[in-house]
Amino acid sequence: MPGADSVAHRGRRLAWPWFLVVVVAYLAVLKGAGAIVGVDTGASDSRFPTAESVVLSGLIPIGLSVLFAAAVVTWLGWWGQIVRYRVPVRAWVWCVPLSMTAAAILGMNYPNLVAQKASLVLALLAMAACVGAAEELMFRGIGVQVFKRSGLSEGRTALYSSLVFGLVHLSNAFGEGSQAVLQAVIVSTSGYFFYLCLRAGGTLLLPVAVHALWDFGLISNSVGEDPKSYPGVMLPILLQVALIVLLIVRRRTIEPATALTLR
Repeated sequence: MPGADSVAHRGRRLAWPWFLVVVVAYLAVLKGAGAIVGVDTGASDSRFPTAESVVLSGLIPIGLSVLFAAAVVTWLGWWGQIVRYRVPVRAWVWCVPLSMTAAAILGMNYPNLVAQKASLVLALLAMAACVGAAEELMFRGIGVQVFKRSGLSEGRTALYSSLVFGLVHLSNAFGEGSQAVLQAVIVSTSGYFFYLCLRAGGTLLLPVAVHALWDFGLISNSVGEDPKSYPGVMLPILLQVALIVLLIVRRRTIEPATALTLR
């Protein structure tokens, strides 16, 4: 039977500087496709006023980024190690995916969604699913594997993959200005939470699902011709703060008392 190290290092090798090159290429696909097929919604108060804007400015570019990330994973030969990441954590870590799921569901802007056409809501669901798949494949999939295979501890792997995840969102500065810096910081902490979802579930499918639901809940506040404000939007924000405090307090109790790595 092959040892744990040989199993963990199946497939091609990708050093972390080359991972950053892959991330830049991923961004080029996402932003380039958006620039080519995206529609200008600057005249609207809504980020996605119509189903067409969701498809052209969101679904198509993000869908292409899913294909790009999947092609990279296939070329590397890492599907087995990415889809299943069996590194146990203590039971309390399950509060992260469970609370994020609850906050996304309870904080969703249902009145605004009900007021929209079914085509817009379905397009939004598809886009959120693609966001979860693309970003989790790239950062909790490829990124975590790159840093882990470089010999880093789980803590540093989580930190560096989350920082890269946040830095990628600085690219939004071209459209959102200085606000993108705050967004990058928030996204970095979210990346750490999604990493804990990966550890808790032992499969990339869990952070993909939580991420998709989380983003769908957030975007539900900014779709339609005339989106209405909804107090529930504060719930994910408050949870984010609560989880940061919880992880600061309990960061030393994430790993199980007897650390066993199951592959």
